[in-house]
Amino acid sequence: MRDFNFPGRSPVLATNGMCATSHPLAAKVAVQMLEAGGNAVDAAIAGAVLLGICEPQMTGIGGDCFVLLTPPGEDRVVALNGSGRAPAALSAATLRDQGHKTVPLYDPAAVTIPGAVDAFCLLSKDFGKLGLAASLAPSIYYAENGVPVAPRVAADWAQDYEKLQGRARETYLVDGKVPNPGQIFAAPQQAKVLRRISLDGRAGFYEGEVAEDMVNSLNALGGNHTLDDFAACAAEYTAPVTGSYNGLDLYEHPPNGQGATAILILNMLKHFDIAGMDPLGAERLHIEAEATKLAYDARNRMLGDLDHMDRLDHMLSLDTAAKLAALINPNKALPAGLPGSEAVHKDTIYITVVDRDRMCVSLIYSIFHGFGSGIASDKFGILFQNRGAGFTLKEGHTNEAAGGKRPMHTIIPAMLKKNSEPLMPFGVMGGQYQSTGHARFLTNVTDFGMSPQEAIDAPRAFAEGDELRVEAGYGDDVRATLADMGHKVVPPPTPIGGAQAILLHDNGVLEGGSDPRKDGCALGY
Repeated sequence: MRDFNFPGRSPVLATNGMCATSHPLAAKVAVQMLEAGGNAVDAAIAGAVLLGICEPQMTGIGGDCFVLLTPPGEDRVVALNGSGRAPAALSAATLRDQGHKTVPLYDPAAVTIPGAVDAFCLLSKDFGKLGLAASLAPSIYYAENGVPVAPRVAADWAQDYEKLQGRARETYLVDGKVPNPGQIFAAPQQAKVLRRISLDGRAGFYEGEVAEDMVNSLNALGGNHTLDDFAACAAEYTAPVTGSYNGLDLYEHPPNGQGATAILILNMLKHFDIAGMDPLGAERLHIEAEATKLAYDARNRMLGDLDHMDRLDHMLSLDTAAKLAALINPNKALPAGLPGSEAVHKDTIYITVVDRDRMCVSLIYSIFHGFGSGIASDKFGILFQNRGAGFTLKEGHTNEAAGGKRPMHTIIPAMLKKNSEPLMPFGVMGGQYQSTGHARFLTNVTDFGMSPQEAIDAPRAFAEGDELRVEAGYGDDVRATLADMGHKVVPPPTPIGGAQAILLHDNGVLEGGSDPRKDGCALGY
């Protein structure tokens, strides 16, 4: 129970439907779609696409998405992979010959084909009620008329704007400058693209003038993308990966996302009495940090495009988790230097919606780094992701860059079920922190009895590289103890991630939580 003597957020309670996401306009639009007779898919698409206008440094139609959803009246969880593939001509050998050790971040070589638009079109057709045009209408309005820049968005904008190049600077700066909080940002050329998608579906984006604009813009900067690459882009339904923790079933998106990493962390945590630890103490942070290091090392060695990997079962195995957990010394940190991901990022959006029929949608959508590749198309200003930087250039690696492959992604939506019934869609933004964030959220809820809002509010820490980044919510005694264990304790450069969740109660009440580290909220009706 929240102490009302201190600042904080109460959970949002409603019965008909709810959305939780990182910007209030997107949450409002999603709820309006529900009130107009739409379902959770219609609402999630409406909110997600609008987030590309409200938070352009985080996401946009030049990016990728992953989705989990529960069709009403069914006990299955549907997974949709809306991540694009590398252009056919991409070659790790060529990049190595050019002297690159990793895929260059702000270069056409890092630009994979954006897959989110095809995913939204497919989702709307297969599961929506009102149609794609209805879902895109709010974004068209706000792209033309503009949105006031929110405070956290303005702070991120100021941190990332220097990566913008050429046309992107014209589109994503206001009068040549970073916008201040409350200043209006509009993207009228993007409204034209969204109108074409409304009228022509995926062909309005992956074919014709819009596709030509994207291909020509990339190739003018040295890219090797083709119209065939864009025309071939297709989202794919796939099977979630699953794990369990404290009586709940956790559904994660399969590779090329890193959901299996969250399951591996939780399987390791089962070997420790997490519930018997202080939720804000050094002991818990230490065990979580060590499990993170080991799980992310496994991730970096094993995960990639599901069509090109064969060790997923090994990552999900309880035996694997037991052997890794045995490497954890409760009193001493593992040495630094376990391999990191090829390119770390912190920018994405997450939206979850539950409707009157209790369809649940868990959707995550990103352009990878802040403002992606920093490259925008010349005519329509479509900002390209740099998701190809998630590939490795190591010869023979599962995740080696190659034409037609999907790179390893850090973005992952999640869904909890109890006794085969949907319990809580949730997600944690924050780049590669997301797997650790999923595990921490679930342990907060199940080991410590926190509400979704309390679990989101609680301070975070993350073992990243040779550092243990510890948020300000922890005491100096905790930091000192962790340092004595051998951790290099530092403050994070920005708050760690962001999260959203909606809990379905047995009595029909929906309970939403939204991260105060972002500008957004949960809204219901």
